[in-house]
Amino acid sequence: MTMLPQPTVSRTLIGADGPPSSPLAQHALAEEILDLKRRKNAVILAHYYQTGDIQQVADHIGDSLALAQAAERTDAPIILFCGVHFMAETAKILNPQRKLLLPDMTAGCSLADSAPPEKFRAFVNAHPDHVVVSYINCSAEVKAMSDIICTSSNAVRVVNSIPVDHPILFAPDKHLGAYVQRVTGRRMLLWDGTCEVHVNISIDKLKLLKGKYPEAKLIAHPECPSHILAEADHVGSTSSLLDFVKRDTGKTFIVATEAGILYNMRAAVPHKTLIPAPAYADNECACSECPYMKQNTLAKVRDALLLEQPEIVLDEEVRLRAHRALRRMLELG
Repeated sequence: MTMLPQPTVSRTLIGADGPPSSPLAQHALAEEILDLKRRKNAVILAHYYQTGDIQQVADHIGDSLALAQAAERTDAPIILFCGVHFMAETAKILNPQRKLLLPDMTAGCSLADSAPPEKFRAFVNAHPDHVVVSYINCSAEVKAMSDIICTSSNAVRVVNSIPVDHPILFAPDKHLGAYVQRVTGRRMLLWDGTCEVHVNISIDKLKLLKGKYPEAKLIAHPECPSHILAEADHVGSTSSLLDFVKRDTGKTFIVATEAGILYNMRAAVPHKTLIPAPAYADNECACSECPYMKQNTLAKVRDALLLEQPEIVLDEEVRLRAHRALRRMLELG
């Protein structure tokens, strides 16, 4: 086997200690990641909710759908997915022959965890006549039990593609499901799951914020509860929210989703004011942050590339069944 030349910069494994505090050390770490990426012919995918320093070293930045498509298009032997566990699993489902890395294997998802496979299997078996539509924010096992997958950007299109005489079971996010019901007029059986980030947005604090900025437009992700969406000027996926602030004539926006999207938004519209929607719980930024997304750090990205682990490994039978459900979604365009 050909041995790869080793990077010349220091490779002290930082891992869980998090990124270095000094800008100089951060820059050196980013340079080491770019060097490793070139040497190993790796591609880095990063979700919009990742921190800005991780987005800066990524080859593709996007929401779940865009990253799933980017994962399928790449021919790189190594894919490093900077996101949470179900996202890396999705990339592995589409790319079984490639090594799929996740910077932190414990970076989970409250929404995916709300649908444990065994309980979900019992629920599906109790409704054998239903078409199972699962939001991409679920485990590979749940995808394998589904007829078709959707994302927040195409959920309405996926549901509309199903004949009206077919009953639908929608999982795992009940708020996204309720939103799709309102838009499509379809009645669906909803799994009782939620995203802790979006349900943690405080309607009372939000109304106070709207009072302080009466000219601001509220834009919200459909994983938010209906009482948040009812106040919104625009509802859409992360990519849709980003597109909206780019093309809308408004100058001030309150953004009701995970605060990581603000990094990309501010780069796109530096002349506009972007305010994160307030959370019930107080944290450092008083905004809604996903603790799982923030488990990934620049140091862990470097370590994952250097050691080529942690690696996502899936049972092949599960992967094949999940792939069928994902393929049906991707075939819709």
